Amino acid sequence: MRKLDAVLTCVLVLALAACSDGPAPEPAQAEAAQNPVPAPGEPTLDEIRAATERFMDVNVALAEGYIPDPSNMCVTAEMEGYPPEAGAMGIHYFRPDLLGITAPPNPRVTGSGTYTDFWNPAVLIYEPQADGSMELVAVENLVFQEAWRAAGNDAPPTLHGIPFESMVDDPATAADEAHGFDPHFDKHVWLYRENPRGVFTPMNPMVTCEHHHM
Repeated sequence: MRKLDAVLTCVLVLALAACSDGPAPEPAQAEAAQNPVPAPGEPTLDEIRAATERFMDVNVALAEGYIPDPSNMCVTAEMEGYPPEAGAMGIHYFRPDLLGITAPPNPRVTGSGTYTDFWNPAVLIYEPQADGSMELVAVENLVFQEAWRAAGNDAPPTLHGIPFESMVDDPATAADEAHGFDPHFDKHVWLYRENPRGVFTPMNPMVTCEHHHM
């Protein structure tokens, strides 16, 4: 595809797919991860599950405007330089409109996205199955740091008291920690596949890409 939206979605997926586990959480964050407490007006994990369970049928996600990774990438921990036992994420399906991507990279992907509503998350993550079907394993939201701060926010967004992961490129390293994006925050929530490393940890050792075919 050569349309602008196709180019944007390709770049966006590569960035989403490359999200790393980041630094170890602070003690307060670790405790919150074990005992998540929603802020006033914020959905519980059960409520997020109830609001998104229709997406267990990938055709529903497609009908509602989610776009599958056009590069057909299934993200594994090994691809990101982590031990194989760290597992995988899977394949990302996403809503460009909710992420606020309106222009091609210049030189990095940026946008107006400050969307953090987990009642209807901007990103869905699926695991390929042996029969060729897709199984929903997680949901995700992403916001751009510049847009987030321009909206009057001094701290990263949070979910159940836990800050979103901060993704910022370090020019002193060979890797691009922000994966072609301007600085952004993101948060994964493993509602449909247990994650022994924590419900908010990006990689999941219980997820595999072994049935993925390019």
